[in-house]
Amino acid sequence: MTGKITFDPVRLPAEAEALRIEVRDFLRDEIQAGNYRPHVGDGFDRAFSCKVGAKGWIGMTWPKKYGGQQRSHLERYVVTEEFLVAGAPTKAHFTADRQSGPVLLKYASESLKRTILPSITRGECSFAIGMSEPDSGSDLFAAKTRADKCDQGWRINGRKVWTSFAHHADYMIALLRTSDATKENRRHGLTQFLVDMKTPGITVSPIINSAGQHDFNEVIFEDVILSEDRVLGDVDMAWKQATAELAFERSGPERFLENIYVLTELIRVLGPQPDQRGTEGLGRLVAQLHTLRQMSISVAGMLSAGKEPSLEAAVVKDVGTNWEQQLPNCARNLASFVNDDGNNRGRFDELIENATIMAPKYTIQGGTREILRSIIARGLGLR
Repeated sequence: MTGKITFDPVRLPAEAEALRIEVRDFLRDEIQAGNYRPHVGDGFDRAFSCKVGAKGWIGMTWPKKYGGQQRSHLERYVVTEEFLVAGAPTKAHFTADRQSGPVLLKYASESLKRTILPSITRGECSFAIGMSEPDSGSDLFAAKTRADKCDQGWRINGRKVWTSFAHHADYMIALLRTSDATKENRRHGLTQFLVDMKTPGITVSPIINSAGQHDFNEVIFEDVILSEDRVLGDVDMAWKQATAELAFERSGPERFLENIYVLTELIRVLGPQPDQRGTEGLGRLVAQLHTLRQMSISVAGMLSAGKEPSLEAAVVKDVGTNWEQQLPNCARNLASFVNDDGNNRGRFDELIENATIMAPKYTIQGGTREILRSIIARGLGLR
């Protein structure tokens, strides 16, 4: 069956735009008080996340009985967008809010929901994603880390890599192999588990990125025992769960706004009256960004409607990553024709250098370009 890619126009509701003003006021006050510096550091700040939780902006789409606010995905979109533009330190809660919490809502036991979800909404609980492996990368169906039945429940052995902030995380949702894939169905045999990162047998080792920062990790499991209630969903059938989860990871504004500070600084350097080259180049970048944003908002609208737009999400991630990775070089080229008065370029050059160093990691987040394009081609019936 051949699928199709559809991005229906979605207009943000009035309540979302009203919320935007509230979020901006909060972020302005935090910056003026010196509580954080925009776009500085690794972005992991539990104290800041607790403040966000107190505002009701974590898990805001979830049921109130679990600490949520039952607000729309479009309202959540606005909060995420404003945090990204303001360079806020959201890493302590973002993964749990974006995708781990929704997985627990759908597949965890009632006891686990009532225990863990409220702590996420308060900003007190951090999650890591256990998907990528040394020999499989973004090909989830090639995962080899095993979960084997035992008297105590399940015994886990293997490795996960590129696991962001696992060294801080309280929990991980891990995709594990519980039986072998078949020739007819290589998606068979994968199961999702909720893993307490304090469980004996787990070792977290840093992977230092090209900027010398520690956000990625390798996580090793050696005879880690998990109880039966830590299984999320049906055994051997997690491929659909995992791909639905990735729709949240791949489609949000974080897929094209992580280095938005480059565009903001370029506008400052070009000044209020850029030449024709600067005007055309800046216009092209803004038009591309606007298009990406409309695509991303469309996916948020689909999620609000209860749909699973995995194909559209893959397109947003692929196009968004390409835009983010090209932005530093485009900005550098446009700024090279501006006369340097000695005070205009220092901050710009520093930000460009940082964005260039960080650009390769955008490929890893949410799936490499090769995997994404394979998903898109398969969804369109081209392979």
